[in-house]
Amino acid sequence: MNEALNEMPGGTPESAEKLRIAVVGGGPGGYAAAFLAADLGMQVTLIDPEVNPGGVCLYRGCIPSKALLHVAKLIEESQQAKNWGIEFPKPNIDLARLRSWKEGVVKKLTGGLGLLSKQRHVEYIQGRAAFQNSTTLQITKADASEVVLSFDRIILATGSRPAIIPALKLDTPRLMDSTGGLNLEDIPGSLLVVGGGYIGLELGSVYAALGTRVTVVEMLPGLLPGADRDLVLPLHKRLEKMFEAILLNTTVASLKQEGEGIRASFAGAALPEKDREKVFDRVLVSVGRKPNSEIAGLETTQVQVNARGFIEVNKQLQTADPSIYAIGDVVGEPMLAHKAMHEGRTAVEAIAGHKVAFEPAAIPAVVFTDPEVAWCGLTETQAEKENREIKVAKFPWGASGRAVTLDRPEGMTKLLIDPQTERVLGVGIVGVGAGDLIAEGVLAIEMAALASDVAMTIHPHPTLSETVMESAEVFFGTSTDIFRPKRA
Repeated sequence: MNEALNEMPGGTPESAEKLRIAVVGGGPGGYAAAFLAADLGMQVTLIDPEVNPGGVCLYRGCIPSKALLHVAKLIEESQQAKNWGIEFPKPNIDLARLRSWKEGVVKKLTGGLGLLSKQRHVEYIQGRAAFQNSTTLQITKADASEVVLSFDRIILATGSRPAIIPALKLDTPRLMDSTGGLNLEDIPGSLLVVGGGYIGLELGSVYAALGTRVTVVEMLPGLLPGADRDLVLPLHKRLEKMFEAILLNTTVASLKQEGEGIRASFAGAALPEKDREKVFDRVLVSVGRKPNSEIAGLETTQVQVNARGFIEVNKQLQTADPSIYAIGDVVGEPMLAHKAMHEGRTAVEAIAGHKVAFEPAAIPAVVFTDPEVAWCGLTETQAEKENREIKVAKFPWGASGRAVTLDRPEGMTKLLIDPQTERVLGVGIVGVGAGDLIAEGVLAIEMAALASDVAMTIHPHPTLSETVMESAEVFFGTSTDIFRPKRA
């Protein structure tokens, strides 16, 4: 990167009100940036192909998937109720009505963003933008008309798209990516999920709850690569009961259309010969996402794109072109909506002349399966790679009164603590509601909290949030609900 990327942009909050800003991409990062820029008095134009802001997250990602996961959880809980002496009949699934409800959720939220755009006087253009130079965009609107507009600053928030495996491409609707999987066109009898990451496991869980026989194939030795193994284990055990098969250390060698299905051939050293081929009704490929950095006319600017396809930016999210900023999935991992939103706000504040930098101590990651898996800050896997000395304090949910009342004692909360300073460096949680609990861990890391700070913070009883406090107590050997003396 050149030295210009390390310099703060000029300008003052007063001059910001005169700036004309374009935001290309209406996802969480894009609309967060556009709305803050408008709040600061800038003249804002937000450009996106959809009728309202929302991006992949709201239209084809986070929101529709979580709506369907809520339904899946309800079905699973109705089955689990047998343990409590309550039995429900087998659910009658009206697929058209379920789709309509999911789409209604999307329409409500995206429509709300459209209203917020109008309230903030953001000029929203439904269309696609191409660069003519660093400050000029040619916008092709949804009605095919074109307009050329110039701006003082441009923020790129073009997001990402599902990655594909060229060798596994088939011209059939039975082969789906995450977008196709969320369309929920039918409930297939069998589904092959290629990729054991969070997208594959979330969508696989939805289809399994609806009655599909799901097989997951992962080329690495474990599900959710990158997450700590002790966090993944409770999820793996539960998914083994939900799914027909989980094939680790296995790859899909080929896919071929066969009648009303797709024949998959597998390769794996430990795979028995009889399991090396199977026909599935549908196949879902979920092997990650690629940045949308192939922006028309980008070559007319000074913006630099690295070998992985990510746009290079500095800590103010400014590219090598002083007039252009970039945020979200298109600038690098983790590809998470909440990261994009904070980057968007940082970019706008930098443009306004505020002294800011995007350098979070922790970005939370959440897998919305059942149980949920969440972590932030330093992980054990990372600490081992970096040869960092840490102390790990774990609290099993079997000792949590709230977890037991929910009949979900398989969870676990752990803290990664610096043995010298006793500062909390990382937090990991697996269990129901882990995604809601992890925010406390993020706050603790950002505030440089010590284990004693967490232990002395009174948590309500009986709640799952107590497990964070009791993990800190485990570190000191004083946990009320388990006997685990601190080792010398």
